[in-house]
Amino acid sequence: MEYKNRKTTRLKNYNYSQQGMYFVTVCAKDREELFGKIINRKMILSELGKIVLRNLQVIPNYFENVFFDENIIMPNHVHLIIEIIEKNVGADLVSAQNRIQDCGQTQGLSLRNLNRNAGLLSRTIQILKSKSSVEYIRFIKSKNKSCITKIWQRSFYDHIIRNKKELEKIREYILKNPANWEQDKNNIESMPA
Repeated sequence: MEYKNRKTTRLKNYNYSQQGMYFVTVCAKDREELFGKIINRKMILSELGKIVLRNLQVIPNYFENVFFDENIIMPNHVHLIIEIIEKNVGADLVSAQNRIQDCGQTQGLSLRNLNRNAGLLSRTIQILKSKSSVEYIRFIKSKNKSCITKIWQRSFYDHIIRNKKELEKIREYILKNPANWEQDKNNIESMPA
């Protein structure tokens, strides 16, 4: 369910383009299990999950100062550790636009709709959502099937990683996430009735 006056999850007055490491969770719309299933404690990607993975793997190519650490695609959400290193962060959007155009991948990704006022973290997630949505819709149409039009929940959750101990704990959480799916708070089937 979408809310018009939704609260932001971003810290007020925090620069999300500054150097640091961020733990991000991006959820499927209505937390539907669109990206695959956990079978024998392992994640098996659906076709949409494979599309998300492909787009996830190329996102760092668009930004010279964005790197992915651990990540996992789960049935209805994606966990990422994103590292932003200090560079000329004012030029990162231009760099992203140029790299996308150089790759010939502008179809379906409206560069003018990238929020120029959002931090680099938000722009990175915007590109992931947009590119994977466009590729999925193109794939489904090529199969002459009908498809859902909204894949992603609006916004995303983030946590600023403050130290090495916290980073290691989050890495472990991500790696163990498929094995712990039965107890995961994002697993709708595990929620109390």
